[in-house]
Amino acid sequence: MGADGLRRIARRRRVRRRRSLGRSAAPRSEGRDRTQLVTLIVVSLPGLAALGALLFTWMQVGQANKELRISEHGQITNRFNAAIDNLGSESLDVRLGGIYALQRIMQDSARDHPTVVSVLAAFAQRHAGSSTESLKEPPESLRPENSDPHAPRVDVRAAIATLARRRPDRDSGTVIDLSKTDLRGLHFTDKAPINLPEVDLSEADLRSAYLSGADLRKASLVYANLDEAYLDEVNLSGASLAGASLVLADLTGASLRRADMTCGGFESDETGVIKEIDCVDLQFAVLDGVDLRNAKMNKVDLRHAHLHGADLRGADLRNADLRNADLTNADFRGAKLTGVKWKGATRTGARGVPPNG
Repeated sequence: MGADGLRRIARRRRVRRRRSLGRSAAPRSEGRDRTQLVTLIVVSLPGLAALGALLFTWMQVGQANKELRISEHGQITNRFNAAIDNLGSESLDVRLGGIYALQRIMQDSARDHPTVVSVLAAFAQRHAGSSTESLKEPPESLRPENSDPHAPRVDVRAAIATLARRRPDRDSGTVIDLSKTDLRGLHFTDKAPINLPEVDLSEADLRSAYLSGADLRKASLVYANLDEAYLDEVNLSGASLAGASLVLADLTGASLRRADMTCGGFESDETGVIKEIDCVDLQFAVLDGVDLRNAKMNKVDLRHAHLHGADLRGADLRNADLRNADLTNADFRGAKLTGVKWKGATRTGARGVPPNG
């Protein structure tokens, strides 16, 4: 056999060997893969079992939490109903207990907070009396010296104090309605903050009330009577005071920035009769250091008022009456002063006042 024949035989043998090796390697590779898969499954079993246990535990905890919430809601409902029953008691102590129970519910349940706010406001409004009747009586300064000063009932004060101590961020748009309420001499026994932003005190009788430092931002005080009230450091920014009376009120250091004290417009009363809106009366009021920037005060009556160091920049004071007012060091720059009455006003150090005003 020649060399070519030997080479052909060798080549055929190499081909047959490669084919044989390929056929034998495939089963061995498949065997190794199956072994590795079984090993992986065996190794993973404890982890899968732990994961299943964790999932089961999570489901149990979720169910337990759900049942706990249902139980808590049921308990709060029972507490709420009991507190409402207490509010109707003839005993003052029981009524106070109902008020403080509602206060606790407000603290414990954000969901029930707005409802409690409405209930407490309605309680105070109902039991305080109507300002329609109280305004027929003279102010404290004109009452007999031996007469006791007027003040709301203890339970009414407790209800309003609870509202004043609440968290306004939980109100969910609920407005505290204390309109047309007799709140003469309202005061609080402690020094806790008074948070009543956006409260409705329209047409309320707040004569001689003590509201020092209160947060009354954007409150409605339309036609409210605040004569002789103590309102020092009060925040009345953006409040509506159209037609309000604040004769002899102490507003030292208060903020009335962008407050609306406009008058001269018209409105419809409950009977549909159109009438002119009364102007705000601030005669003899103390407004030292008050922030009145950009306040709407056209036609406001400030006769004999004290505005020492007050900031009235940008305020609308057109046709306001400032006769005999103390305007020492007040700032009127940028204010609208057309038609202002200045006769007898003390203007020492006042800025922005027209010459020979």
